[in-house]
Amino acid sequence: MTAASPAPGAEVKLPPAYRLVTLDSVESTNDEAKRLAEAGAEDGTLVWAREQTKGRGRMGRDFISPRGNLYMSLVLRPECDIAAAAQLSFVAALAVGEGIGSVAPAMLEITYKWPNDVLLNGRKVSGILLESKPAPDGGIDWLVLGLGINIATYPQDTEFPATGLHFEGTPKTVTEVEVLQAVSRHFLAWVNRWLDDGFAPVRQAWLSHAHGKGETIQVRLPKETLSGTFADMDGNGVLLLDVPGAGQRRIAAGDVFFTA
Repeated sequence: MTAASPAPGAEVKLPPAYRLVTLDSVESTNDEAKRLAEAGAEDGTLVWAREQTKGRGRMGRDFISPRGNLYMSLVLRPECDIAAAAQLSFVAALAVGEGIGSVAPAMLEITYKWPNDVLLNGRKVSGILLESKPAPDGGIDWLVLGLGINIATYPQDTEFPATGLHFEGTPKTVTEVEVLQAVSRHFLAWVNRWLDDGFAPVRQAWLSHAHGKGETIQVRLPKETLSGTFADMDGNGVLLLDVPGAGQRRIAAGDVFFTA
């Protein structure tokens, strides 16, 4: 990540690797970040909005985005292929988990749900969305990493139960600004480690707090639902599922649910 110009959000203190773009309201921070990336925004440009009016998650799902939570999207220009760039989802999960851990009370259970959610006491507190543009040489022109973290509110009608920081013992004095600062610091540390040492340390740290590892889970795919044991995650972030009577399945994308 490169050096940044002074951030317009004066109340936010970020490492100099970031260039902060602060918005009161936007349809989607990811869409704004993609627009900026297409216009040549540098690596480390971070779009932060107080609310989104048309936020979205994976597979185009609506992402309810009222004020009081954190909505941010980061422009990155990694020098790698698309498959390796997908590892940044796990880098971001670690940053969110450690960032939350630094502002929340001790003894809260922070775990990671494959492929890109962070859980707090078994409920979803954060989701991650990666969108990218390939370069002609097979690499990445730009990648936008979107993060949403529930702080003051959370959706009530989701299939997988959700929660927010203020509902799990975190003081209401903890705001989205403090969470933004914490997550940004931890992301910078983890992305630099990923750049220096590859995916192995990221994979190890993620697996040490993986929700459901070694247990029976369900994985919903476009044309089938599989049930089996969450055996491992390989060196590319692929889920390894032991399916009774069918051996081990490699799953690159899907929705995970827990049976217990």
